[in-house]
Amino acid sequence: MADIFLRYISLPPTVKVLTVQDEAGDYNIYLNSKLTYEAHTETLQHEIKHIDNNDFSKFVPIREIER
Repeated sequence: MADIFLRYISLPPTVKVLTVQDEAGDYNIYLNSKLTYEAHTETLQHEIKHIDNNDFSKFVPIREIER
């Protein structure tokens, strides 16, 4: 399984998280540092579901994945 790296950075208020899979297959999750602990927890759980479902390897619209 790939590694997951969490990073807290300042993002625009409308962006909660950005997840990127790098060349090594590892996932870099960039959480908006301005969010609350509760929002971080909820957002992180959501992103881990995407990783577990291999959503980053699917060639379907994001709206379909988010349903």
